Amino acid sequence: MRTKLCDLLSCEFPVVAFTHCRDVVAAVTNAGGYAVFGATSHTPESLEVELRWIDDHTGGKPYGIDILIPAKYEANRGRSDVEQQLPAAHVEFVDHLMEKYDVPPLPEGHALYKGLRAENAADKARELIDVAFRHPIGLFASALGTPPADVIERAHQKGAVVAALAGKPRHAEKHRDAGVDFVVAQGYEAGGHTGEITTMVLVPDVVDAVAPLPVVAAGGIASGRQMAAAVALGAAGVWTGSMWLATEEAETHPMVQKIMLRASSSDTLRSRCITGKTVRVLRSAWTDEWESPDTPDPLPMPLQSTLVSEARARIANSANTEGSGPSRLITNPCGQVVGRLNAVKPARQMLLEMVEEYADVVSQFAALAAAVV
Repeated sequence: MRTKLCDLLSCEFPVVAFTHCRDVVAAVTNAGGYAVFGATSHTPESLEVELRWIDDHTGGKPYGIDILIPAKYEANRGRSDVEQQLPAAHVEFVDHLMEKYDVPPLPEGHALYKGLRAENAADKARELIDVAFRHPIGLFASALGTPPADVIERAHQKGAVVAALAGKPRHAEKHRDAGVDFVVAQGYEAGGHTGEITTMVLVPDVVDAVAPLPVVAAGGIASGRQMAAAVALGAAGVWTGSMWLATEEAETHPMVQKIMLRASSSDTLRSRCITGKTVRVLRSAWTDEWESPDTPDPLPMPLQSTLVSEARARIANSANTEGSGPSRLITNPCGQVVGRLNAVKPARQMLLEMVEEYADVVSQFAALAAAVV
């Protein structure tokens, strides 16, 4: 079961779990996988709290950090300045949705989730990196583009591995030329920011494009059979995300988990209505409204996330009753593999079931090969 990825990351199983939940990080790390903590929405202060907790619950084992440093960012000023750039028609549309679906305002003192903050992205990302490298970070990952040269150099000086996600072979080649240690080939099926090429096509193309650099497969992977398929395509391991939303440890909104458990693979879509860049999310009344032909086009990042951040916080805070307006609107980044997520389980169990199924498939392959010989 040991691959180049295990050697790079010093983990037992070549399974990377991307998550925004510290409890999932600890569970996967302690079970032999490798967890990556999505940190972009944090402040330096809140990130320090989260990473201290992870350190205390993982016994010093390394884990990864993912921080977005967008190459294209339509603002370089403070949030209040960005809010002034929001078109009146867009603000009116969001207000209309809140009224149409009876979404109450946030209670006084509620901590507003701001998503991709509107301050200078590069400066804020480096503040988070400063915090991260005070902890046993073994991997720095960039989900949006090639990491800046100074970030790659700093990570390597700290003894950390660097990875970047790619949706096209040319993106992977750019990452390789910049000096990353492995590329994550993320297919169309994936949740979150994702491209247009399917995993089955993308992975072997990227493997061939950047060989001998290790490639990790992402998109539509939540089982041992899918993991075996990725390895057969030349991947050194798998990068998983959506499956961890359906774990007992996850901080996934209860209504989102309910929606996930009954969703099919057809119940997601790629939309710019969350961040301004194309994100695969669960289909909901929110996404349907933004897809309507008479709806304003989503704004570029970070204007769109600034536009919708309060509305999304209001929806999440009040989506407590099935069939209510807020519960119809609520959505979350999620991949097409959601159709296979039919029960909430402990993260450790999910990981070990995946590994056991992978081992069974490999044994079957071995038996078939022996029969041919």
